[in-house]
Amino acid sequence: MNENSTHFEAVVVGAGISGIGAAIHLKRIGVRNFVILERADSLGGTWRANTYPGCACDVPSALYSYSFAANPDWSRAFAEQPEIREYIESTAGKHDVDRHVRFGVEMTNARWDAARSRWQIETSDGDITARFLIAAAGPWSEPLTPDLPGLDTFTGEVFHSSQWNHDYDLRGKRVAVVGTGASAVQFVPKIVSQVSSLHLYQRTAQWVLPKPDHYVPRIERSIMRLIPGAQKTLRSLEYGMMESLGLGFRNPWILRIVQKLGSAQLRLQVRDRKLRKALTPNYTLGCKRLLMSNTYYPALSRPNVSVHTNAVSALRGNTVIGADGVEAEVDAIIFGTGFHILDMPIADKVFDGDGRSLDDHWKGSPRAYYGSTVTGFPNAFILLGPSLGTGHTSAFMILEAQLDYMAQAISHARAREWDTFDVRPEVQAAFNAHVQDALATTVYNAGGCESYFFDVNGRNSFNWPWSSDAMRRRLHDFDPNAYNHTGRSHATSPAAALNEEYSV
Repeated sequence: MNENSTHFEAVVVGAGISGIGAAIHLKRIGVRNFVILERADSLGGTWRANTYPGCACDVPSALYSYSFAANPDWSRAFAEQPEIREYIESTAGKHDVDRHVRFGVEMTNARWDAARSRWQIETSDGDITARFLIAAAGPWSEPLTPDLPGLDTFTGEVFHSSQWNHDYDLRGKRVAVVGTGASAVQFVPKIVSQVSSLHLYQRTAQWVLPKPDHYVPRIERSIMRLIPGAQKTLRSLEYGMMESLGLGFRNPWILRIVQKLGSAQLRLQVRDRKLRKALTPNYTLGCKRLLMSNTYYPALSRPNVSVHTNAVSALRGNTVIGADGVEAEVDAIIFGTGFHILDMPIADKVFDGDGRSLDDHWKGSPRAYYGSTVTGFPNAFILLGPSLGTGHTSAFMILEAQLDYMAQAISHARAREWDTFDVRPEVQAAFNAHVQDALATTVYNAGGCESYFFDVNGRNSFNWPWSSDAMRRRLHDFDPNAYNHTGRSHATSPAAALNEEYSV
């Protein structure tokens, strides 16, 4: 890649697992003239940014990796952040991805130029153009921090879990933790013994299952490294187990049985009846993101912890005021409040040929074809986009299905000399109608809770309602009939694209 180039065949936004995977697939199909724009100074995406104590994956390590870059050396059944980041960087290095990255460069605007059939992209380091645009920033790139009344009057330390301040010494401090999602379940047990008091603000109790994590002995790692097929067999077994759990997300009665594990753990680890009641969810397991921990409940049972079963309503100086009016004076506030998942910031930076942004098109409800392409935005892809999230499998599995689809689409366009391809609006609408119909009976929609799966309009724009195998099948082959295109090859009939059948 010429560092002074201003036109590329493809521009990738983000150098996390999605961007790195996109780069590897582009190289596989012969695309060499591409660039990755990364606003940070290093690779890794969410696994670079999130360094909070206890940060780890909640999917078995063998599944939390690219299938083409198996890692036999995971030291734990569920890998921790430093090891995952090392794996990501190592994989990028082996595939020579680094030389395509422009670090410290942020995409500020991308506009489709219909007259020239290319993307006009403004960056913090000048303007560039591209034939293909690949948005790989992901849904976990922008932390969500609530705008609490009086927060500007707080004189203590404030940070989000994804922007952990390691220079701040928590020892002996009075700390408020706002939010009880995946990050809080991991970092609270790590800090509770350091702080003098911890006030946990929980709007909704979470189901927390036992985590079957353990150290992987060296001999087991040697087997993975030396015996042909061992790593693949382990990955297949873990995939099968997670898919068995996934069956419950489509049949909630199964998860009501599984959640008895969570109830049993809660009874065993929390002896105080009042606290146990406060920590008992009133919805079906899987309605919110599945959480696993062996240490979260014991941490909340410590005498220096107060669990507040309500949100924070305001701050007055260094006093946190709960929605129930109870006040707590603290020295620091840590937000474990997640990310801009469905209101992804990149959506107001990408514009169609008429100057309308993705946000303008979506009006609060993200929609795409297979979570990957959006009508009105030719030659563009969103990785880990809307309607692809599951409650049980690895982001890598979803990502690779998309990357194969993206690679086929680009190869198809190059081979047939298409200038542009744009998903037909009726095809996108039909797919999304199928998704919404199928979601109605899943635990995501019928589990009895509110979650980040639902957008501001009350529509589930996050989840895939079928099996992971169904996702892989549907994205296995690029169907040109689903797209309008311009270029030298003959137009194709849209009939096949509208007669798809969606299976579990």
